[in-house]
Amino acid sequence: MGDRILADCRQRRIDTKHLKATPAAPTSYTDVMTEADNGRRTFFHMRGANALWKGEDLDFEKSKARIFHLGYLLLLDELDKPEKTHGTRAAALLAAAQAAGLRTSVDVVSEDSERFTQIVAPALKYVDYCILNEIEASKTTGFKIRQADGTLDTVSLRHAAGALLQMGVKELVIVHFAEGAFARTRKGDDHWQSALNLPAKYIAGTAGAGDAFCAGRSWVCTKAGTSSAASWPASAPPRLRSPTPLARRA
Repeated sequence: MGDRILADCRQRRIDTKHLKATPAAPTSYTDVMTEADNGRRTFFHMRGANALWKGEDLDFEKSKARIFHLGYLLLLDELDKPEKTHGTRAAALLAAAQAAGLRTSVDVVSEDSERFTQIVAPALKYVDYCILNEIEASKTTGFKIRQADGTLDTVSLRHAAGALLQMGVKELVIVHFAEGAFARTRKGDDHWQSALNLPAKYIAGTAGAGDAFCAGRSWVCTKAGTSSAASWPASAPPRLRSPTPLARRA
């Protein structure tokens, strides 16, 4: 599979100099099972070669990139390991990227565990843009963002965003959720954006929705800066509405 991916990238003129194949493990993949009636998804993930990657082949000093995005924390076994100076190997890699002048961002997997404080928290000191969903933000900070009835607690959401900045995020925190998204900058500016209420026929599925959201915001950050990436019109919580059922999880 690795050779097939490399060949496909070359055919499409995608730079593969930092993409390597190894005989030590299969290519990482995820099977996503989506329930047709309510959009609930179940993920079956094979870590594969991703679990072996240490980032040692990256030379940030020679890179012309403006941003280094690392994902997913909690699924990168070697990078999730402890490291004396920075806390984790992932944190050390992010620190090296920042030292070379790159902006950094991370992505985190949503899992029901207590590993967030040991693995995610150390990395935040070396992150410029932190984009999480409400589950990940809650697990990392300890604030309960969803109430018992499933509604969004906007007060706890603000506290969680503030806590992420206090934990070290340098420029911008964005928390996205089914009803929309909330952003807070290092300067303390808050921005809200409600989700779009699209017709069900517009939505084929939600696999990769969070990745697309993160990619879009990261692109804006590199092109126009932090203020533009958080420049949604509302500074107070809008009337957050429930989206189309198949778009529940971003």
